[in-house]
Amino acid sequence: MSSKPIVFMSSPLFPEARELLAEHFTLHIGAGSNSAENQRQLQQQTDAVAAIITLSDRYDQKAIAALPSSLRALATYSVGTDHIDLAAAQARNLVVLSTPDVLTESCADTALLLMLGAARRAWEGLKLVKGGQWTGWAPDQLLGKDVWGQRLGIFGMGRIGQAIARRARGFGMQLHYHNRRQLPAAKEQGAHYHHTLAELAAQSDFFCIACPPSAATRGIISSDILQMLPPGAVVVNIARGDMVDDPALLAALKNGKVAAAGLDVFAGEPAVHPDWKTLDNVFTLPHLGSATLATRLSMAALLRDGLLTVLAETRPK
Repeated sequence: MSSKPIVFMSSPLFPEARELLAEHFTLHIGAGSNSAENQRQLQQQTDAVAAIITLSDRYDQKAIAALPSSLRALATYSVGTDHIDLAAAQARNLVVLSTPDVLTESCADTALLLMLGAARRAWEGLKLVKGGQWTGWAPDQLLGKDVWGQRLGIFGMGRIGQAIARRARGFGMQLHYHNRRQLPAAKEQGAHYHHTLAELAAQSDFFCIACPPSAATRGIISSDILQMLPPGAVVVNIARGDMVDDPALLAALKNGKVAAAGLDVFAGEPAVHPDWKTLDNVFTLPHLGSATLATRLSMAALLRDGLLTVLAETRPK
């Protein structure tokens, strides 16, 4: 019988990540097709000392209260923890682990991809070529919007926001941002701070959402904020889908107030608003922000190290 600690995984992840984790833990991999089924399976894991979950798993107060008493840590394979009731976890003396830092650069890469794809009408170009409808070069074909030299407004100048800013400087973009508080000058590196989100929107030819999710940010990108954008702005979301008022952004895209959007995240994903599937001026990705092999392995390694530390510190005497 293995002496390794038992860890429940709600998702099998991928072979390289499982191999990395299996060196230190006995993995019990769930077979649930949704969050509720995964929760029920975890409740039956009475010997598990930790669980590795994903963003798709929702752990509210009720779900946490039903966890087996053997559980000492809940490790989420994500940087965000908005799908976990942290207060309920703390009340259960349950350590919550996540994966900050290691996905910063890959998410920033994705933000630039979204920006460029939306501005240069990449989705429409792909449809032309792959659909066999392209008839050749034309002077007015799919005229897009320049990225070079434009004003970029970053909502959320944390790790990912600052990484986006570093990349945007290579495009000669003028940088603006809004945070809960202004950064030190060394971290700003010339970016202009705005005290309100509305002020930032008014100065954003490209408006990039990169702030951490919270109850206060749900629906924060409202019709009022979108109306503050310059005509023909491009909106990019690399954070969470529910920060955006879907009907408001869809209306702005349809009436031309917003020229295009680049979206990696959606409210209610994967059950997204049907209009996101049909609008040509929306460049979409299926939540791929951190999806490189190196980054996803680093995320697994970070959780492995965190769990080893937690389990060593909380081992029953």
